[in-house]
Amino acid sequence: MRSLALFGIENNALSLVAGLLVLFLAALWLALVFYTYMDARRRIADPMLVLTAVVAALIFPFVGTVVYMIVRPPEYLEDVRERELEIQAAEARLSQLEGDVCPYCDFEVEKDFLRCPSCLRRLKEPCRTCAKPLDPRWKICPFCEAEVSSAQSRGRSRAGGRPSAPRSRPAGTSRSAAGAPPAGAPPVGAPAVGEGAQAGGAVSPPAG
Repeated sequence: MRSLALFGIENNALSLVAGLLVLFLAALWLALVFYTYMDARRRIADPMLVLTAVVAALIFPFVGTVVYMIVRPPEYLEDVRERELEIQAAEARLSQLEGDVCPYCDFEVEKDFLRCPSCLRRLKEPCRTCAKPLDPRWKICPFCEAEVSSAQSRGRSRAGGRPSAPRSRPAGTSRSAAGAPPAGAPPVGAPAVGEGAQAGGAVSPPAG
């Protein structure tokens, strides 16, 4: 039985070579279609554009894949996301380096400021060993490795607060309740009338 002749080739050997070549080209075509699909998924976020690229590679063998490789986006979606995250991180670091604002007057201050140069309010407490500014959350100075005492921590927590107003005496509180002697009473330390009479004996009558 004679094999099927391809392209009018009657020789069995040449027909086999032609068949293998056609099979290779078909496998390459399908591989390029699959490559177009996988690459488009990693580069294009729109599903419709991905489908368009795959259909073009399937309908136009080899040519569709070549056209896609020319017009495809130059970066992967993961690279774009990583670059955006790096930009956001760089902006955050830049804002930290530029400085903060005073929580009392919104004046621009730096991280090593102990007091605000505008409102003169205390921002941070200095280290007792190296005089570096300390963060209220620190338990040890990162510059000289000195431990932060609890009293200093309480001072930092009270640094930004307002001084408490003195307590006023309630309106209904009398002087006797507050500890003051009542009106008409002898001063403190003076003997009473009865005590003086007993101590000195009988009181002499006034001279006539």
